[in-house]
Amino acid sequence: MNITKLLDAKGLACPMPIVKTKKAINDLESGQILEIHTTDKGAKNDLAAWAKSGGHELLKYEEEKDILKFWIKKG
Repeated sequence: MNITKLLDAKGLACPMPIVKTKKAINDLESGQILEIHTTDKGAKNDLAAWAKSGGHELLKYEEEKDILKFWIKKG
């Protein structure tokens, strides 16, 4: 996977991971991929719903220790 940008949102509580993700994805071109790292457990549902509602694609999600990692392709 060719990552365009990495967003470190670890330690931020809701709604900040979504706010930061929205800002970061606005800087990308359509088709580029944003990788997000967060420790907010609520982000799992929030980011999936946000990506879908914004016309973006959640490509992958994984959990590594206490860090949730997401890969979102800009629509």
